[in-house]
Amino acid sequence: MHVVIETPQGSTEKYAWDEEAGYFMLKKILPAGMVFPFDFGFIPGSKGEDGDPLDVLVISEYKSFPGCMMECRLVGAMLAEQSDKKEKVRNDRFFFVPVLSKQFAEVEDISDLPEVEIKEIEKFFIQYNKAEGKEFKILATVSAKKAFKLISMEGVEHG
Repeated sequence: MHVVIETPQGSTEKYAWDEEAGYFMLKKILPAGMVFPFDFGFIPGSKGEDGDPLDVLVISEYKSFPGCMMECRLVGAMLAEQSDKKEKVRNDRFFFVPVLSKQFAEVEDISDLPEVEIKEIEKFFIQYNKAEGKEFKILATVSAKKAFKLISMEGVEHG
């Protein structure tokens, strides 16, 4: 499946694709000491409950750049609910590994990743949302097979 990177691994800046304008925009600066643990992006042609394309975290040994498209394999998802004072929406994170990754070549499912790595990712998203005055509640972590079913329900074409 192809994914597009918005924010590279290690970045303190959050970028977002502006569909209407046709370019990436600097959306926010993270609090001091906070960086994206892996490349963050989206699945082109998808739409989540929050109205944005489905969010992805690309787990790899290298970082890319905003606008980079990668061929990746889905390895699982973190099902989550995001809320502010007005509304509560599902805002899942789908985990991918680039096809070209050597370090994560053996990772086929989220269960192949160290549990400590998953916990660190969960903490990042909880703190990231907290800094914006939002709550990020993890509902479950699911396998690649279950994650694929969720993406398929969104009507995404798989190439």
